[in-house]
Amino acid sequence: MLLAEATTGVDQLTDAIGVFNDDYFWLWLIIPLLAIVSLYITIRTGGVQFRMLPEMFRVIRSKPEIAPDGKKAVSSLQAFMISAAARIGTGNIIGVSIAISLGGPGAVFWMWAMALVVCGASFVESTLAQLYKVRDPAGYRGGPAYYIEKGLGQRWLAVVFAVVLIITFPMVFNAVQSNTISGALANSADQVGMQAGDSMLFAAAVGVVIVVLTGLVIFGGVRRIANTAQALIPFFAGLYVLIGLMLMVINWREIPVMFTTIFEHAFGFQEFAGAALGAVVIQGVRRGMFSNEAGLGSAPNAAASASVTHPAKQGLVQTLGVYLDTLVICSITAFIILLGQQEFNGELQSDLTQFALTAQLGPWALHLMTLIVLLVAFTSVLGNYYYGESNIEYLSANERVLFVYKCVFLVATFLGALGEISLIWTLADTTMGTMAMVNLIAIAPLTVIACRLLKDYNDQRRQGLDPVFTRDRLPDVRGIECWEPKAPSESAEARSRS
Repeated sequence: MLLAEATTGVDQLTDAIGVFNDDYFWLWLIIPLLAIVSLYITIRTGGVQFRMLPEMFRVIRSKPEIAPDGKKAVSSLQAFMISAAARIGTGNIIGVSIAISLGGPGAVFWMWAMALVVCGASFVESTLAQLYKVRDPAGYRGGPAYYIEKGLGQRWLAVVFAVVLIITFPMVFNAVQSNTISGALANSADQVGMQAGDSMLFAAAVGVVIVVLTGLVIFGGVRRIANTAQALIPFFAGLYVLIGLMLMVINWREIPVMFTTIFEHAFGFQEFAGAALGAVVIQGVRRGMFSNEAGLGSAPNAAASASVTHPAKQGLVQTLGVYLDTLVICSITAFIILLGQQEFNGELQSDLTQFALTAQLGPWALHLMTLIVLLVAFTSVLGNYYYGESNIEYLSANERVLFVYKCVFLVATFLGALGEISLIWTLADTTMGTMAMVNLIAIAPLTVIACRLLKDYNDQRRQGLDPVFTRDRLPDVRGIECWEPKAPSESAEARSRS
């Protein structure tokens, strides 16, 4: 009786938060704010996300400097991998499944459309994170909390952002990742007759294993996180893309029908007549943001850790991450689901990708998909941890506070494996929207500084130089802690490293 009442209470809470998210918070506040700020940035930067695409591939190869502790600082590529660890996760697989199951195939179009626009926001927030970063023994750290305080002079708003991020990524989003791992393993176990889907003991065992593996990495510091992400992400991303391409080859005759379905449902009369177009747009934009994180204020925490010679370099690199995430990985998930001809009944379905692969390739594909989910979710756990650590260190330099944070993070990881997925995803929508709102309000007025950095970068490139920034190039901008002017010999060495 008590269990039934508790379950009913959870369902009622989930429904209430879901109505608030869909009918008010996202529809009338977050989506309009994201669209307006992103369009403003796109126009103000001259479409940096489009015209500088080749430059993004060039700068990702920049080499790092030596950190204060005598080891190599985090490289541009490693910072990209840390953010990719959080980006390329359950949002790409489970998030897309939920978007299509709730919003239909048309949600995929709105993922694509918003990704192209919000890339500009990704450039601005990551460039600002580089400009206002601070030093630490392993190199650098920074993020929205830092540029809100140093760029806007609003310490209180910076604290609000840091607290919301800590709730969102290390707690709520992290629970989503461990919950996804637990669910994927349960599906595989059920397929071989173990009947683990409803077993709390099975979920608890999975949670313990995740906690142990995560603890081994996060207690090794940012370099271990970066190295782990750099080792795992190319493997599972490449494997996933190959699977998607294989399915597209197998079903090549259905590809035109699939694209027609996406566009018809994105703009079709059926959606207008059924008053469902809003749901299609909301699901596409919301799951797209959960996946690519552009404008959300999370990726800048990783971007700030990179050792580069110019802030705009990492802004360009992180913009490339949005393309990789949404236009490649999310698209592969959508193609797998739609080519698998899954049925969508308007109810939340998080395992469409697994079942679509199974229907196409046979039972063995379920286990392959489980492996991929394990890898993407685990690296997301590591990325989520680092985002939280950067903001914990902003709030307090006390080592004991950081240790307590690590312990609480591991507890949240364990509890997530036992949680109820609908409530977890609904809470994630609320906290993610709050975090995005604060960040977008902050980067809008700071865009002018990012544009000055972009102009400085392009001026140096036109002179045939590898751009190097020092804070005396923006003498009127206050709050810049790093980027000290270097001696001529040091500047030449920095250019040769790049």
